Amino acid sequence: MSMLANAPLGKKTPYVAHYQRDLLFPIARMTNRAMLGLSHSLPFKGVDIWNAYELSWLNSKGKPVVAIGEFIFPCESPHLVEAKSLKLYLNSFNNTIFDSVDDVITTLQRDLMETTSAPVQVRVILTEQFSPVTTQTFDGICLDQLDVTCNTYLVNPTFLQTESEVVSEVLYSNLLKSNCLITGQPDWGSVQIKYTGKKIQHAGLLQYIVSFRNHNEFGEQCVERIFLDIMQHCAPQKLSVYARYTRRGGKDINPFRSTEKGEMPENFRLCRQ
Repeated sequence: MSMLANAPLGKKTPYVAHYQRDLLFPIARMTNRAMLGLSHSLPFKGVDIWNAYELSWLNSKGKPVVAIGEFIFPCESPHLVEAKSLKLYLNSFNNTIFDSVDDVITTLQRDLMETTSAPVQVRVILTEQFSPVTTQTFDGICLDQLDVTCNTYLVNPTFLQTESEVVSEVLYSNLLKSNCLITGQPDWGSVQIKYTGKKIQHAGLLQYIVSFRNHNEFGEQCVERIFLDIMQHCAPQKLSVYARYTRRGGKDINPFRSTEKGEMPENFRLCRQ
């Protein structure tokens, strides 16, 4: 927790309207990963996809430009960006003149790479590139209509049980909810689990997902915890876990972890996003 003592998260913070790179606050991933028993040699690949809906700056004539930013961070990055600091940083573009969209992209990419100590993919979507938003649902079997008793709201991986049959399945739930580690605010999400291995009992998997309800942890770590718990208790041959969280502070965060190198999730919008 001490690493966040100087972070803006959970504090009253002034908004800066002119570009200021040092508003970005890095968080070492390994601090929280150590609590999961992880070392620098990770058992998964993956990315964190951030969509920023409050991105604006001034063009060379002082006319405002509005856009959506897409930032893709590799899960191997030594640091992630503290979420509120990214909001403050993006707001600092509001009254800043940039000569071109390429200048904005170059600035974003440079600053985010320096903060995370890793390559970052940046895409800026301008208003003329906007298209009507068609929301989707995750592919697979939805677990949410199962008639199960839920009375455990702190993470309990013993719900994860398997059967003898070997299957390839894609399952999902919209009932994922945890709390921000610092502010205690709810993080609402949907999670998709794609695996090959002994069949995971669906009722137990849903009870396990629901057991995150009062758990305090960043969304990225929740996804890594889900991945590790399924690997430990169900031992699948292949596994991918993809969560998409609802928007907070003008952005949504969507972590993906997988055993499969090179697999990249689609960045689409769920109905709650």
